Amino acid sequence: MNLPIVHHPAYCADLPANHRFPMDKFRALADLIRTQGLLGGGDFVRPRPAPFEWVALAHDPSYVDQVFNTQVPDRIAREIGFPMREDIALRARCATGGSVLTGYLALEHGLACNTAGGSHHARRAHGAGFCVFNDVAVAIKVMQADGAIRKALVIDLDVHQGDGTADIFSGDPDVFTFSMHSQKNYPVRKVPSHQDIGLPDGVGDEAYLEKLAQVLPGLLARDAWDIVFYNAGVDPYAGDRLGRLSLSREGLLRRELMVIGSVREAGIPLAGVLGGGYSTDIDELADRHATLHRAALSVCCDAKGRQLEASTGLLAGNKT
Repeated sequence: MNLPIVHHPAYCADLPANHRFPMDKFRALADLIRTQGLLGGGDFVRPRPAPFEWVALAHDPSYVDQVFNTQVPDRIAREIGFPMREDIALRARCATGGSVLTGYLALEHGLACNTAGGSHHARRAHGAGFCVFNDVAVAIKVMQADGAIRKALVIDLDVHQGDGTADIFSGDPDVFTFSMHSQKNYPVRKVPSHQDIGLPDGVGDEAYLEKLAQVLPGLLARDAWDIVFYNAGVDPYAGDRLGRLSLSREGLLRRELMVIGSVREAGIPLAGVLGGGYSTDIDELADRHATLHRAALSVCCDAKGRQLEASTGLLAGNKT
């Protein structure tokens, strides 16, 4: 069984060479997924750019209009961290459309992954922290409006707290937001999720995975979820430029297998999105992000959806 993987060439826009956001990782990840055979002889599923009507379900329509027309005020553009050009706006629309498509593919196949997404700092009023639109929030809102789902669980394991997702779904009885992150990292002023776990600096594999194993069963059992959106940020890695935690590459893989395997074992569709990851070594970073797709494929190909061991085969070729 092939794993549906969503990708669009527009995920990679142009930024200055010295920009802190590693935009080239999206192109490198797509190339890596192809060369490592993770498409199983098939091809990427290509999304359409999210239309205004979709994005405005989760964001203030005036802000959506500003992005679509590249008229974002300078102060907001500075908070986002990107110059608001047409290619940046298109990238945000395509990544958002990609997460919507990933959600629908997850409903159809049980499991699907995007090669972008996880822009969890974008709040209802405007974007922030390299996040223009909150793709997961838009995807959930679109699928709810379409009648495809009612209840959704967001599992956010990016190293930064998911303040934008928390803001958009604050008080929503049908969407539960969970974020486990570095407590002292960005954002300084956090918006409470429905459940947050803030970790101290330097937490490594065993403590991290033990904490996750304690909370995950309760999250999955607390309601009859129609879908789980999983933000698989790889910035908890010890070598990440913007992380403050200390997970190893094997730890990241064990995390992915735990989350994906547990969700699928519970019979809940899972849509995986990329989340954060920062490095000047784009090849290493793309390989780190591909951990999500390797783990998803391993669970996808396992007939009973059992969690698989973090085998040397899955780690083969990974840089440390």
